[in-house]
Amino acid sequence: MDHIHRVVEENTPRGIATAISRLITDGTLAAGSRLPTVRELAQQLGVSPATVSHAWQALSGVGLIESRGRNGSFVRSVSVDWLPPRFREMVGYNDDSLIDLSRGNPDPLLLPELGPALSRVSQHLPVMSYQEVPVIAELELLLKSSWPYPVEAMTIVNGALDALSRSLDQIVRYGDRVVVENPGFPPLFDLLDQLGAVRVAADVDEFGMVPASLRTALDQSPAAVVLQTRAHNPTGASMTAERARELADVLRAHRCGQASLVIEDDHSGEISVSADVSLGTWLPDRVLHIRSFSKSHGPDLRIAALGGPSYLIDKIVARRILGPGWTSRMLQTLLYDLLTHSRSMSQVGEARHIYFARQKALSEALAARGFPTKQGDGVNLWLRVASVDQAMVTLSAARIRVASGTPFLATDPAATAADEQYIRVTAGMLREGFDDVAASLVQAGLRL
Repeated sequence: MDHIHRVVEENTPRGIATAISRLITDGTLAAGSRLPTVRELAQQLGVSPATVSHAWQALSGVGLIESRGRNGSFVRSVSVDWLPPRFREMVGYNDDSLIDLSRGNPDPLLLPELGPALSRVSQHLPVMSYQEVPVIAELELLLKSSWPYPVEAMTIVNGALDALSRSLDQIVRYGDRVVVENPGFPPLFDLLDQLGAVRVAADVDEFGMVPASLRTALDQSPAAVVLQTRAHNPTGASMTAERARELADVLRAHRCGQASLVIEDDHSGEISVSADVSLGTWLPDRVLHIRSFSKSHGPDLRIAALGGPSYLIDKIVARRILGPGWTSRMLQTLLYDLLTHSRSMSQVGEARHIYFARQKALSEALAARGFPTKQGDGVNLWLRVASVDQAMVTLSAARIRVASGTPFLATDPAATAADEQYIRVTAGMLREGFDDVAASLVQAGLRL
Protein backbone atom coordinates (compact mmCIF):
# COMPACT_ATOMS: atom_id res chain seq x y z
CA MET A 1 0.00 0.00 0.00
CA ASP A 2 2.87 2.37 0.76
CA HIS A 3 4.10 2.31 -2.85
CA ILE A 4 0.89 3.44 -4.56
CA HIS A 5 1.85 7.10 -4.72
CA ARG A 6 5.06 6.22 -6.58
CA VAL A 7 3.22 4.85 -9.66
CA VAL A 8 0.92 7.86 -10.07
CA GLU A 9 2.18 9.76 -13.12
CA GLU A 10 -0.42 12.53 -13.12
CA ASN A 11 -1.77 14.10 -9.91
CA THR A 12 -5.34 14.49 -11.17
CA PRO A 13 -8.41 12.38 -10.36
CA ARG A 14 -8.08 10.64 -13.71
CA GLY A 15 -4.33 10.09 -13.34
CA ILE A 16 -4.71 8.64 -9.83
CA ALA A 17 -7.61 6.40 -10.83
CA THR A 18 -5.79 5.17 -13.95
CA ALA A 19 -2.66 4.25 -11.98
CA ILE A 20 -4.61 2.30 -9.37
CA SER A 21 -6.70 0.64 -12.07
CA ARG A 22 -3.50 -0.71 -13.63
CA LEU A 23 -2.30 -2.04 -10.27
CA ILE A 24 -5.59 -3.90 -9.84
CA THR A 25 -5.65 -5.21 -13.42
CA ASP A 26 -2.09 -6.60 -13.28
CA GLY A 27 -2.68 -8.20 -9.87
CA THR A 28 -0.34 -5.98 -7.87
CA LEU A 29 -3.34 -5.00 -5.77
CA ALA A 30 -5.24 -8.22 -5.10
CA ALA A 31 -8.95 -8.50 -4.36
CA GLY A 32 -9.56 -7.52 -0.75
CA SER A 33 -6.48 -5.29 -0.50
CA ARG A 34 -7.01 -2.23 1.68
CA LEU A 35 -6.25 1.08 0.01
CA PRO A 36 -4.72 4.11 1.75
CA THR A 37 -7.18 6.59 3.15
CA VAL A 38 -8.05 9.64 1.12
CA ARG A 39 -6.03 11.87 3.45
CA GLU A 40 -3.02 9.54 3.48
CA LEU A 41 -2.73 9.38 -0.30
CA ALA A 42 -3.49 13.09 -0.69
CA GLN A 43 -0.62 13.91 1.67
CA GLN A 44 1.76 11.55 -0.15
CA LEU A 45 0.88 13.07 -3.54
CA GLY A 46 0.68 16.65 -2.37
CA VAL A 47 -2.88 17.15 -3.59
CA SER A 48 -6.17 18.00 -1.93
CA PRO A 49 -8.30 15.24 -0.37
CA ALA A 50 -11.06 16.18 -2.85
CA THR A 51 -8.78 15.16 -5.75
CA VAL A 52 -8.24 11.69 -4.31
CA SER A 53 -11.91 11.41 -3.36
CA HIS A 54 -12.91 12.00 -6.99
CA ALA A 55 -10.47 9.26 -8.11
CA TRP A 56 -12.00 6.89 -5.53
CA GLN A 57 -15.48 7.68 -6.87
CA ALA A 58 -14.37 6.86 -10.42
CA LEU A 59 -12.86 3.53 -9.36
CA SER A 60 -15.95 2.67 -7.37
CA GLY A 61 -18.13 3.52 -10.37
CA VAL A 62 -16.44 0.91 -12.55
CA GLY A 63 -16.64 -1.66 -9.77
CA LEU A 64 -12.93 -1.86 -9.00
CA ILE A 65 -13.09 -0.74 -5.36
CA GLU A 66 -15.69 -0.53 -2.62
CA SER A 67 -16.06 1.54 0.53
CA ARG A 68 -16.60 -0.18 3.87
CA GLY A 69 -17.31 2.97 5.84
CA ARG A 70 -14.89 3.63 8.66
CA ASN A 71 -12.93 0.50 7.78
CA GLY A 72 -11.71 2.16 4.59
CA SER A 73 -11.75 1.38 0.88
CA PHE A 74 -10.82 -2.03 -0.56
CA VAL A 75 -10.19 -3.65 -3.91
CA ARG A 76 -13.51 -5.19 -4.78
CA SER A 77 -13.97 -8.95 -4.80
CA VAL A 78 -17.04 -10.12 -6.67
CA SER A 79 -17.83 -13.82 -7.11
CA VAL A 80 -18.76 -14.40 -10.73
CA ASP A 81 -17.28 -17.88 -11.07
CA TRP A 82 -20.60 -19.12 -12.47
CA LEU A 83 -20.01 -16.93 -15.53
CA PRO A 84 -17.80 -17.96 -18.49
CA PRO A 85 -14.53 -15.98 -18.73
CA ARG A 86 -15.54 -13.30 -21.23
CA PHE A 87 -18.91 -12.87 -19.57
CA ARG A 88 -16.99 -12.07 -16.37
CA GLU A 89 -15.10 -9.31 -18.17
CA MET A 90 -18.37 -7.88 -19.44
CA VAL A 91 -20.31 -8.03 -16.18
CA GLY A 92 -21.33 -4.70 -14.73
CA TYR A 93 -22.07 -3.56 -11.21
CA ASN A 94 -25.45 -2.29 -10.14
CA ASP A 95 -25.34 1.44 -9.49
CA ASP A 96 -28.49 3.36 -10.28
CA SER A 97 -26.62 6.67 -10.21
CA LEU A 98 -24.75 5.76 -13.40
CA ILE A 99 -25.82 6.06 -17.02
CA ASP A 100 -25.27 2.39 -17.84
CA LEU A 101 -24.42 1.99 -21.54
CA SER A 102 -22.36 -1.17 -21.02
CA ARG A 103 -24.66 -4.15 -21.24
CA GLY A 104 -25.93 -4.39 -24.81
CA ASN A 105 -29.47 -4.84 -23.54
CA PRO A 106 -32.68 -3.55 -25.09
CA ASP A 107 -34.43 -0.68 -23.33
CA PRO A 108 -37.12 -2.34 -21.17
CA LEU A 109 -39.39 0.66 -21.83
CA LEU A 110 -39.36 -0.21 -25.54
CA LEU A 111 -40.40 -3.86 -25.24
CA PRO A 112 -43.98 -4.76 -26.20
CA GLU A 113 -46.42 -5.18 -23.34
CA LEU A 114 -46.68 -8.82 -22.27
CA GLY A 115 -49.70 -8.43 -19.97
CA PRO A 116 -52.30 -7.95 -22.73
CA ALA A 117 -50.71 -10.72 -24.80
CA LEU A 118 -50.80 -13.14 -21.86
CA SER A 119 -54.45 -12.27 -21.31
CA ARG A 120 -55.27 -12.88 -24.97
CA VAL A 121 -53.56 -16.27 -25.23
CA SER A 122 -54.57 -17.63 -21.82
CA GLN A 123 -57.89 -18.82 -23.23
CA HIS A 124 -56.35 -21.05 -25.88
CA LEU A 125 -53.02 -22.29 -24.60
CA PRO A 126 -52.04 -25.63 -26.16
CA VAL A 127 -52.23 -28.86 -24.17
CA MET A 128 -49.86 -31.19 -25.93
CA SER A 129 -48.01 -34.43 -25.26
CA TYR A 130 -44.32 -35.25 -25.13
CA GLN A 131 -44.42 -36.66 -28.65
CA GLU A 132 -45.96 -33.65 -30.40
CA VAL A 133 -43.90 -31.73 -32.95
CA PRO A 134 -41.67 -29.18 -31.18
CA VAL A 135 -42.93 -26.13 -33.11
CA ILE A 136 -46.55 -25.02 -33.18
CA ALA A 137 -47.78 -24.99 -36.78
CA GLU A 138 -49.01 -21.39 -36.99
CA LEU A 139 -45.72 -19.98 -35.69
CA GLU A 140 -43.66 -22.09 -38.08
CA LEU A 141 -45.80 -20.99 -41.03
CA LEU A 142 -45.49 -17.33 -40.02
CA LEU A 143 -41.72 -17.48 -39.59
CA LYS A 144 -41.14 -19.33 -42.84
CA SER A 145 -43.17 -16.71 -44.70
CA SER A 146 -40.80 -13.97 -43.46
CA TRP A 147 -37.51 -15.91 -43.66
CA PRO A 148 -34.87 -14.30 -45.91
CA TYR A 149 -34.80 -17.36 -48.20
CA PRO A 150 -36.92 -20.52 -48.70
CA VAL A 151 -35.85 -22.66 -45.77
CA GLU A 152 -36.30 -26.42 -45.66
CA ALA A 153 -36.78 -27.00 -41.93
CA MET A 154 -37.19 -24.96 -38.76
CA THR A 155 -37.27 -25.35 -35.01
CA ILE A 156 -37.60 -23.11 -31.95
CA VAL A 157 -34.87 -22.88 -29.29
CA ASN A 158 -34.14 -20.87 -26.15
CA GLY A 159 -32.45 -17.79 -27.55
CA ALA A 160 -29.65 -17.03 -30.00
CA LEU A 161 -26.84 -18.44 -27.86
CA ASP A 162 -28.75 -21.70 -27.41
CA ALA A 163 -29.15 -21.85 -31.19
CA LEU A 164 -25.41 -21.25 -31.66
CA SER A 165 -24.58 -23.93 -29.10
CA ARG A 166 -26.97 -26.51 -30.60
CA SER A 167 -25.68 -25.83 -34.11
CA LEU A 168 -21.99 -25.99 -33.19
CA ASP A 169 -22.56 -29.23 -31.26
CA GLN A 170 -23.62 -30.88 -34.52
CA ILE A 171 -20.86 -29.42 -36.66
CA VAL A 172 -17.70 -28.89 -34.63
CA ARG A 173 -15.43 -31.47 -33.03
CA TYR A 174 -12.49 -30.95 -30.68
CA GLY A 175 -9.63 -29.26 -32.52
CA ASP A 176 -11.75 -28.06 -35.46
CA ARG A 177 -11.22 -24.54 -36.70
CA VAL A 178 -14.10 -22.07 -36.79
CA VAL A 179 -14.06 -18.72 -38.57
CA VAL A 180 -15.38 -15.92 -36.35
CA GLU A 181 -15.70 -12.17 -36.73
CA ASN A 182 -13.08 -9.87 -35.23
CA PRO A 183 -14.40 -8.08 -33.28
CA GLY A 184 -17.20 -10.46 -32.43
CA PHE A 185 -19.54 -11.83 -29.79
CA PRO A 186 -17.62 -12.76 -26.57
CA PRO A 187 -19.96 -15.59 -25.42
CA LEU A 188 -19.39 -17.28 -28.79
CA PHE A 189 -15.66 -17.25 -28.09
CA ASP A 190 -16.29 -18.80 -24.66
CA LEU A 191 -18.49 -21.43 -26.26
CA LEU A 192 -15.83 -22.37 -28.81
CA ASP A 193 -13.26 -22.63 -26.01
CA GLN A 194 -15.58 -25.06 -24.22
CA LEU A 195 -15.83 -27.16 -27.39
CA GLY A 196 -12.06 -27.19 -27.83
CA ALA A 197 -12.36 -25.41 -31.18
CA VAL A 198 -9.72 -23.09 -32.62
CA ARG A 199 -10.85 -19.58 -33.56
CA VAL A 200 -9.80 -18.17 -36.91
CA ALA A 201 -10.40 -14.42 -37.01
CA ALA A 202 -11.92 -12.64 -40.00
CA ASP A 203 -12.10 -8.86 -40.17
CA VAL A 204 -15.35 -6.89 -40.11
CA ASP A 205 -16.12 -3.61 -41.84
CA GLU A 206 -19.26 -1.46 -42.09
CA PHE A 207 -20.99 -4.19 -44.16
CA GLY A 208 -20.03 -7.22 -42.06
CA MET A 209 -17.39 -9.90 -42.60
CA VAL A 210 -14.78 -8.89 -45.19
CA PRO A 211 -14.67 -11.29 -48.19
CA ALA A 212 -10.88 -11.12 -48.58
CA SER A 213 -10.42 -11.91 -44.89
CA LEU A 214 -12.82 -14.86 -45.17
CA ARG A 215 -10.89 -16.15 -48.18
CA THR A 216 -7.66 -16.12 -46.16
CA ALA A 217 -9.36 -17.81 -43.19
CA LEU A 218 -10.65 -20.61 -45.43
CA ASP A 219 -7.05 -21.63 -46.15
CA GLN A 220 -7.09 -23.20 -42.67
CA SER A 221 -9.94 -25.59 -43.62
CA PRO A 222 -12.50 -24.52 -40.99
CA ALA A 223 -15.49 -26.69 -40.15
CA ALA A 224 -17.77 -23.68 -39.81
CA VAL A 225 -18.10 -19.95 -40.35
CA VAL A 226 -20.10 -17.97 -37.77
CA LEU A 227 -21.25 -14.45 -38.61
CA GLN A 228 -23.87 -11.86 -37.67
CA THR A 229 -26.16 -10.58 -40.40
CA ARG A 230 -27.65 -7.42 -38.83
CA ALA A 231 -26.87 -4.98 -36.00
CA HIS A 232 -23.49 -6.63 -35.47
CA ASN A 233 -22.40 -6.83 -31.84
CA PRO A 234 -20.30 -4.81 -31.08
CA THR A 235 -19.92 -2.61 -34.19
CA GLY A 236 -23.56 -2.11 -35.20
CA ALA A 237 -22.77 -3.05 -38.82
CA SER A 238 -25.42 -4.72 -40.99
CA MET A 239 -24.73 -6.92 -43.99
CA THR A 240 -25.99 -5.90 -47.41
CA ALA A 241 -27.32 -8.34 -49.99
CA GLU A 242 -24.28 -7.59 -52.13
CA ARG A 243 -21.90 -8.46 -49.27
CA ALA A 244 -23.83 -11.68 -48.55
CA ARG A 245 -23.51 -12.69 -52.21
CA GLU A 246 -19.78 -11.92 -52.20
CA LEU A 247 -19.24 -14.10 -49.11
CA ALA A 248 -21.27 -16.91 -50.67
CA ASP A 249 -19.14 -16.66 -53.83
CA VAL A 250 -15.97 -16.92 -51.75
CA LEU A 251 -17.26 -20.05 -50.02
CA ARG A 252 -18.31 -21.68 -53.30
CA ALA A 253 -15.05 -20.85 -55.07
CA HIS A 254 -12.60 -21.84 -52.35
CA ARG A 255 -11.82 -25.55 -52.30
CA CYS A 256 -11.80 -25.61 -48.48
CA GLY A 257 -14.77 -23.29 -48.22
CA GLN A 258 -16.93 -25.81 -50.03
CA ALA A 259 -16.85 -28.01 -46.92
CA SER A 260 -17.56 -25.26 -44.39
CA LEU A 261 -21.02 -24.80 -42.93
CA VAL A 262 -22.31 -21.31 -42.16
CA ILE A 263 -24.13 -20.27 -38.98
CA GLU A 264 -25.82 -16.85 -39.15
CA ASP A 265 -26.89 -15.00 -36.02
CA ASP A 266 -29.65 -12.43 -36.61
CA HIS A 267 -29.98 -11.52 -32.93
CA SER A 268 -31.59 -8.09 -33.36
CA GLY A 269 -33.65 -8.58 -36.49
CA GLU A 270 -36.97 -7.05 -35.42
CA ILE A 271 -35.33 -3.82 -34.21
CA SER A 272 -32.88 -3.51 -37.09
CA VAL A 273 -33.58 -0.95 -39.81
CA SER A 274 -31.63 -3.01 -42.37
CA ALA A 275 -33.02 -5.59 -44.77
CA ASP A 276 -32.98 -9.24 -43.73
CA VAL A 277 -30.32 -11.02 -45.80
CA SER A 278 -28.73 -14.46 -45.69
CA LEU A 279 -26.05 -16.48 -47.44
CA GLY A 280 -28.77 -19.13 -47.55
CA THR A 281 -30.12 -17.40 -50.65
CA TRP A 282 -27.11 -18.82 -52.50
CA LEU A 283 -26.09 -21.72 -50.20
CA PRO A 284 -29.38 -23.13 -48.81
CA ASP A 285 -27.92 -26.58 -48.06
CA ARG A 286 -25.06 -25.18 -45.98
CA VAL A 287 -26.58 -22.40 -43.88
CA LEU A 288 -28.18 -22.40 -40.45
CA HIS A 289 -29.94 -19.08 -39.89
CA ILE A 290 -30.89 -17.86 -36.40
CA ARG A 291 -33.50 -15.21 -35.66
CA SER A 292 -33.74 -14.21 -32.01
CA PHE A 293 -36.57 -12.24 -30.41
CA SER A 294 -34.74 -11.24 -27.22
CA LYS A 295 -33.82 -7.70 -28.27
CA SER A 296 -37.21 -6.99 -29.81
CA HIS A 297 -39.68 -8.79 -27.54
CA GLY A 298 -37.81 -9.45 -24.29
CA PRO A 299 -34.67 -11.29 -23.12
CA ASP A 300 -36.68 -13.34 -20.61
CA LEU A 301 -38.80 -14.91 -23.35
CA ARG A 302 -35.65 -16.93 -24.19
CA ILE A 303 -36.89 -17.73 -27.67
CA ALA A 304 -35.32 -17.86 -31.12
CA ALA A 305 -36.03 -19.58 -34.43
CA LEU A 306 -33.43 -21.75 -36.15
CA GLY A 307 -33.84 -22.64 -39.83
CA GLY A 308 -31.76 -24.68 -42.25
CA PRO A 309 -31.49 -27.94 -44.16
CA SER A 310 -33.48 -30.87 -42.74
CA TYR A 311 -30.43 -33.08 -42.26
CA LEU A 312 -29.05 -30.59 -39.71
CA ILE A 313 -32.26 -29.35 -38.09
CA ASP A 314 -33.50 -32.91 -37.52
CA LYS A 315 -30.27 -33.78 -35.68
CA ILE A 316 -30.58 -30.68 -33.50
CA VAL A 317 -34.22 -31.46 -32.67
CA ALA A 318 -33.47 -35.12 -31.88
CA ARG A 319 -30.59 -34.21 -29.54
CA ARG A 320 -32.71 -31.57 -27.82
CA ILE A 321 -35.47 -34.08 -27.14
CA LEU A 322 -33.00 -35.80 -24.80
CA GLY A 323 -32.49 -32.59 -22.82
CA PRO A 324 -35.02 -29.77 -22.49
CA GLY A 325 -37.24 -31.51 -25.05
CA TRP A 326 -38.64 -28.41 -26.70
CA THR A 327 -39.19 -24.72 -26.11
CA SER A 328 -42.42 -24.22 -24.20
CA ARG A 329 -45.35 -24.21 -26.61
CA MET A 330 -47.02 -21.72 -24.29
CA LEU A 331 -44.16 -19.30 -24.99
CA GLN A 332 -44.42 -20.08 -28.69
CA THR A 333 -48.12 -19.22 -28.58
CA LEU A 334 -47.28 -15.98 -26.80
CA LEU A 335 -44.65 -15.12 -29.42
CA TYR A 336 -47.11 -15.82 -32.23
CA ASP A 337 -49.57 -13.42 -30.64
CA LEU A 338 -46.90 -10.73 -30.27
CA LEU A 339 -45.87 -11.14 -33.91
CA THR A 340 -49.41 -10.87 -35.25
CA HIS A 341 -51.34 -8.53 -32.93
CA SER A 342 -51.48 -4.98 -34.29
CA ARG A 343 -50.70 -3.29 -30.97
CA SER A 344 -47.61 -5.43 -30.30
CA MET A 345 -46.42 -5.02 -33.87
CA SER A 346 -46.76 -1.24 -33.57
CA GLN A 347 -44.79 -1.21 -30.32
CA VAL A 348 -41.89 -3.14 -31.86
CA GLY A 349 -41.98 -0.91 -34.94
CA GLU A 350 -41.89 2.18 -32.74
CA ALA A 351 -38.95 0.74 -30.79
CA ARG A 352 -37.06 0.19 -34.04
CA HIS A 353 -37.49 3.84 -35.00
CA ILE A 354 -36.52 5.06 -31.51
CA TYR A 355 -33.32 3.00 -31.48
CA PHE A 356 -32.45 4.43 -34.90
CA ALA A 357 -33.11 7.97 -33.66
CA ARG A 358 -30.95 7.44 -30.55
CA GLN A 359 -28.05 6.09 -32.61
CA LYS A 360 -28.40 9.01 -34.99
CA ALA A 361 -28.51 11.60 -32.20
CA LEU A 362 -25.36 10.28 -30.52
CA SER A 363 -23.49 9.95 -33.83
CA GLU A 364 -24.41 13.51 -34.78
CA ALA A 365 -23.35 14.81 -31.37
CA LEU A 366 -19.96 13.12 -31.79
CA ALA A 367 -19.58 14.45 -35.33
CA ALA A 368 -20.29 17.97 -34.08
CA ARG A 369 -17.26 17.56 -31.78
CA GLY A 370 -14.95 16.48 -34.58
CA PHE A 371 -15.46 12.73 -34.37
CA PRO A 372 -17.55 11.56 -37.33
CA THR A 373 -18.81 8.08 -36.57
CA LYS A 374 -20.56 5.46 -38.67
CA GLN A 375 -24.04 5.21 -37.16
CA GLY A 376 -24.73 1.78 -35.71
CA ASP A 377 -27.77 -0.37 -36.42
CA GLY A 378 -29.58 -1.88 -33.44
CA VAL A 379 -28.39 -0.82 -30.00
CA ASN A 380 -24.56 -0.74 -30.07
CA LEU A 381 -21.84 1.67 -31.18
CA TRP A 382 -18.13 0.78 -31.47
CA LEU A 383 -15.68 3.58 -30.72
CA ARG A 384 -11.89 3.72 -30.95
CA VAL A 385 -10.06 5.19 -27.95
CA ALA A 386 -6.49 5.98 -27.00
CA SER A 387 -6.64 3.74 -23.92
CA VAL A 388 -9.45 1.41 -22.83
CA ASP A 389 -8.52 1.60 -19.14
CA GLN A 390 -8.26 5.36 -19.17
CA ALA A 391 -11.54 5.72 -21.07
CA MET A 392 -13.41 3.47 -18.65
CA VAL A 393 -12.16 5.37 -15.60
CA THR A 394 -12.74 8.80 -17.16
CA LEU A 395 -16.29 7.92 -18.16
CA SER A 396 -17.01 6.44 -14.76
CA ALA A 397 -15.95 9.72 -13.18
CA ALA A 398 -18.59 11.32 -15.40
CA ARG A 399 -21.12 8.74 -14.09
CA ILE A 400 -21.20 6.82 -17.39
CA ARG A 401 -20.47 3.13 -17.78
CA VAL A 402 -19.51 1.52 -21.11
CA ALA A 403 -18.07 -1.89 -22.04
CA SER A 404 -14.38 -2.49 -22.60
CA GLY A 405 -13.66 -3.61 -26.14
CA THR A 406 -11.13 -6.23 -25.05
CA PRO A 407 -13.54 -9.22 -24.59
CA PHE A 408 -14.86 -8.66 -28.13
CA LEU A 409 -11.48 -9.36 -29.75
CA ALA A 410 -11.18 -12.75 -31.41
CA THR A 411 -7.40 -12.53 -31.32
CA ASP A 412 -5.07 -12.38 -28.33
CA PRO A 413 -5.46 -8.89 -26.78
CA ALA A 414 -1.74 -8.88 -26.04
CA ALA A 415 -1.05 -9.15 -29.77
CA THR A 416 -3.40 -6.28 -30.63
CA ALA A 417 -1.79 -3.06 -31.75
CA ALA A 418 -1.61 -0.45 -28.99
CA ASP A 419 -3.49 2.05 -31.15
CA GLU A 420 -6.37 -0.37 -31.81
CA GLN A 421 -8.33 -0.08 -28.56
CA TYR A 422 -12.10 0.24 -28.44
CA ILE A 423 -15.12 0.60 -26.21
CA ARG A 424 -18.67 -0.52 -26.90
CA VAL A 425 -21.44 1.96 -26.13
CA THR A 426 -25.04 0.74 -25.93
CA ALA A 427 -26.47 3.84 -27.56
CA GLY A 428 -29.91 2.24 -27.61
CA MET A 429 -30.15 2.69 -23.84
CA LEU A 430 -29.47 6.44 -23.98
CA ARG A 431 -32.82 8.22 -23.67
CA GLU A 432 -31.57 11.80 -23.32
CA GLY A 433 -28.44 13.90 -22.77
CA PHE A 434 -26.80 12.98 -26.08
CA ASP A 435 -24.64 16.11 -26.18
CA ASP A 436 -23.39 15.60 -22.62
CA VAL A 437 -22.56 11.94 -23.23
CA ALA A 438 -20.79 12.80 -26.50
CA ALA A 439 -18.71 15.40 -24.70
CA SER A 440 -17.75 12.84 -22.05
CA LEU A 441 -16.81 10.28 -24.71
CA VAL A 442 -14.54 12.79 -26.41
CA GLN A 443 -12.99 13.68 -23.03
CA ALA A 444 -12.37 9.96 -22.46
CA GLY A 445 -9.92 9.93 -25.36
CA LEU A 446 -11.76 9.09 -28.59
CA ARG A 447 -9.61 8.58 -31.68
CA LEU A 448 -10.48 8.79 -35.35
